[in-house]
Amino acid sequence: MPHFEIHVSDGARARAFYTGLFGWSFAAMPGGEEIGYQLIEGADIGEGKGVTGGMMNRMGAAPAAGSPVRGGTMTFDVADCDASYDWALAHGGAEALPPMDYPGVGRCAYVEDGEGNIVGMISPLKED
Repeated sequence: MPHFEIHVSDGARARAFYTGLFGWSFAAMPGGEEIGYQLIEGADIGEGKGVTGGMMNRMGAAPAAGSPVRGGTMTFDVADCDASYDWALAHGGAEALPPMDYPGVGRCAYVEDGEGNIVGMISPLKED
């Protein structure tokens, strides 16, 4: 799993919580301003550490405390984001976020898996 995300209603409160809990730091991701996207940096998380993480504004009401499956999303490397996205839609998935290019990151998309989960896929930027 190369990337995970945490969806939050109160970004400042959540950043303070995770900074205190895990010692993480956060930096705004260029291009992610509209959704308050913050990249996570920690001892084992961040650029060049095998797994990256992000925090973003929740898109909708927060789940009730104690309700089942209140987690974030996992994003996996794929060779071709568009092809994987099309396959998912053709095999019972539903659109969550269509493929988009993110400067300095790559091409990314999200689908619902038919079980109420959202999973992401990313084709990282190709090194020239």
